[in-house]
Parts: sequence; structure tokens; C-alpha cells
Amino acid sequence: MVPTLLGISILAFSLLHLVPGDPAEILLRQQGVVPTPEALEGFRTAAGLNEPLALQYLHWLNSAIHGDLGRSLAVSYGRPVLPEVLSRLSATLELASASLAFAILISLPLGILSAVRRGSWLDKSLLLGSALGTAMPAFWLGPLLMLTFSLYLGWLPVCGRGGLEHLILPALTLGIGAAALTSKVVQAGMIDALEENFILAARAKGLPEECIILKHALRNALLPLITVSGLQFGWLLEGAVFVEVIFTWPGLGKLLVDSIFSRDFPMVQGCVLFISLVFVLVNLAVDILYSWLDPRVRYDR
Repeated sequence: MVPTLLGISILAFSLLHLVPGDPAEILLRQQGVVPTPEALEGFRTAAGLNEPLALQYLHWLNSAIHGDLGRSLAVSYGRPVLPEVLSRLSATLELASASLAFAILISLPLGILSAVRRGSWLDKSLLLGSALGTAMPAFWLGPLLMLTFSLYLGWLPVCGRGGLEHLILPALTLGIGAAALTSKVVQAGMIDALEENFILAARAKGLPEECIILKHALRNALLPLITVSGLQFGWLLEGAVFVEVIFTWPGLGKLLVDSIFSRDFPMVQGCVLFISLVFVLVNLAVDILYSWLDPRVRYDR
């Protein structure tokens, strides 16, 4: 985890400084200040932008290790980065968790039924639905759902964060693509599990078919599902950047986009660092769940 986060921080810090445009000039113009040479030099000195890039990164890394991610350079914030990032993190985690829960609740029954009834109309419908769900990007599906359920039907609010009704459309936008992939994983895992010898032995013992499917086959099919769900959560955090902008959801994704446009380097680095931290923590949890679900997996060997 530590080398991964360190590499991500180096990459994010370096790429930000390759973006065209002078951040000092952009930020001064946002504040209504004429970017004279004296004003530019004073701003760069105060913000530490006139130091070598490697030295800037080492100063930021040292502060980050001690819990200080710096102060925002944008006039709209002008306060410490860490409290602002933490205040937006809960909204992003809420959106990603709701999207993943929707994907799992939809994909589990569909994947099980299509595996049990291979070659049926349900199996073929799932194949078509998975292809459509995977092919629809969030930045296209979001406005489509917004037009249908908000503007035409008037059932759900267009944007913002509030009650459950505000969460439905953003979660659907993210969750449909995730459900399309997850259902295929569940189906493939169930097909492999149903062809194992222990399933044949369970049927020979006269166990009910529901017990064989839900207790014996599904437990083995959950292993690839857990792996994909962990990766899906990271992809949902990435997709949340588009969805939060579309639905004006006040999360890390929208904060990240706004900070990129304003060249707010400390805020961008803080957002990227926390999104990466959540991603690696979820993958660590997946590894731990593996050893719990499958006793054959032991990482200490």
C-alpha cells in the first residue's frame, strides 16, 4: 500500500505541473488582480511555486505524512485542504456504495438464474443487457436518465444532494455499468461451480436443488465476485468524477474537477491521494475476505 500511494502521489504531482498555463497568473486573474511581474513573483514565493519541482514535492510529502495537505490556492476556498477533502469524502463514498449495492443486488439473482437456465431466453437477455450496460458511458447515460425521469416524467430531482430521491439517478448512472459486468462474473462463477464434483455428490445425496445452488455453488462463485466488486468500487470512484459534475453532487469528484480548472494544486493532490487511499484499502479488504471465504487461501505460507 505504501509504495502504491507514494507512486500515485509522485505521478499526480508531476502531471499537474505539465498542464499548460501559469497557475500563478490564472489564480491572480480569478482574484481580480492584474498579473504584473511583481504580483506573479510575490504569489509564486508565497505559494512555494518558484522552488524546484522535486523540492516542492518533498515539502508537500513531509507535510502530508504529518497530516497537513497544505492550503487551497483558490480564492473560493483559501482554507486547509484536509478538512475540505474530508467533508466531501462522505458524499463520494455514499454515491459509490449505493451504486455498488445496486449492482450487486441486480447482478446476483440475474447471474444465478442465467447460469441455472443456460441457453434460455433469460440467459440471452442477460447477454444483450450486459453488452448494452457496458457500452453506455456514464457521461451519456446520466443526462439520458435526467431527461427521462426528471424533465419528462418529473419523478426525481435533477441535481444536488439531499434525501434518497437525490441519490437514485446518480447511483443508477454508475450502477448500471457495474451491474452489467458483475452479472457476467456471477454467471461464469456459478457455471464453473455447478460443474464441480462436489455438486454432483450433493445431488447424489438428494439435497434440494435450492440448497445446492444457494449454499454450495454460490459460496464458491462469490470469490470472483468479491474480487470484481473491489475493483468495481475503485472504478466507481473514478466514474463518480463525471457523475458528480453532471448531477452537481458535492463530492470529491466535483471538487477535483473544479480544482483542476482553477489550477489549485494542493486541492487536486489531496483529492487524488484520498481516492487512491480508499481504492487500496478496499483491495486490502478483498484480500482479507478471500482468506475468510476460502480456507485454502493462506497468505502466510
